[in-house]
Amino acid sequence: MEELVIEIPKVPITSLESDFLEKHKIELSILREDLNHPLIQGNKFRKLKYNLIEANRLNQKTLLSFGGAYSNHIHAVAAAGKAFGFETIGVIRGEELADKERNVTLKDAEKMGMKFHFVTRTDYRRKTEQSFINELKQKFGDFYLVPEGGTNEFAIKGCEEILNEETQPFNYITCAMGTAGTFTGILKSTEENQKLLGFPALKDYEYLLKTIQKYTNKSNYEIINAFHFGGFGKFNEDLISFVNNFKSEYGVMLEPLYTGKMMFGLFGLIKQGYFEPNAKILAVHTGGLQGIKGFNERFKNKFNIEF
Repeated sequence: MEELVIEIPKVPITSLESDFLEKHKIELSILREDLNHPLIQGNKFRKLKYNLIEANRLNQKTLLSFGGAYSNHIHAVAAAGKAFGFETIGVIRGEELADKERNVTLKDAEKMGMKFHFVTRTDYRRKTEQSFINELKQKFGDFYLVPEGGTNEFAIKGCEEILNEETQPFNYITCAMGTAGTFTGILKSTEENQKLLGFPALKDYEYLLKTIQKYTNKSNYEIINAFHFGGFGKFNEDLISFVNNFKSEYGVMLEPLYTGKMMFGLFGLIKQGYFEPNAKILAVHTGGLQGIKGFNERFKNKFNIEF
C-alpha cells in the first residue's frame, strides 16, 4: 500500500491583551491548535495522525473506536476516516440510543460515513478486554483499534509535535487534560526552563499520572485539580458566563468541558498570584469546538454558549 503522508499545518499564536492581564503583569498567548483542521481539529488530529499512518502501514481499511453520544473523539475519527479514506465504526455507550433520533454529533459522524454499534453500559466497560474486541471482530471483520479518547504511543508521538521553535520563549505552558495523552506529548517536548500545567476535566485524576509516568520521566509539570467543576461533563453558570465573556473580550471561542475549564482555572491562578510578574504563558487550545453544538442541543432550555 502507498505510504500515507499527513502534514498538519503550523498554527498561529494569538497574543491576548486586557486590563486584567496588564494589572497582573502577565503575558498570555494561545496556541491555536483549534485551527489545524476544520473538522478533525486540535489535539484529536495530533492524536490520530500516527494512528492513521500505522493503520495504513498495516493495510487496515477500517478504524474502530469508542465514545459517548457527544464524543469529540468519535466525531474526529469519523472526519479522519472521510479525509484519509478509511471506513469508520463507532462503538457508542448507551444501547438505548440506537432507536433514538441522532444527536448533532452523531448526525455529523454518520454523514461522514461512520457506522455505529450501540452497546450497553456494562458491555462498554469491557472495551479494553480482548474477549470483547474479538466479539467486535467477529461482527465487523478486521479493523484498526483506536482506544477511547485516542491515547496510545502513536497519539503521544503526534502530540509531541504541538510545541515548536516559536513556543520556546514561554515560561509556562497550560493544557486541558482528559486522558493525559496530549499533556504527555507536550511534556516530552517542553524545554528545561518551561513548566507545564495540566487542568483535568475530571474529578478523579490519579490514573492520569500512570499515563504520564509510562511515557516520560520528566517532572517539570503540575496538575491543577481545582477547576473540574465536579467532574467530567460538569459545569455551572459561572463557567458558561466565562466562556461567553472570553469570546466577547478576546475573540477566541472555548468549549465548556476542556478548554473552558482550563482557561477558567488559568485566570483563577493569575488572580491568586500563582505566577511571577512578567511571566510568559502559552495556553494550548486543544479544539473540540464541535462539542458546543451538542452542548447547546442538550441544554437549550437552560444554558447557551454563543457559537
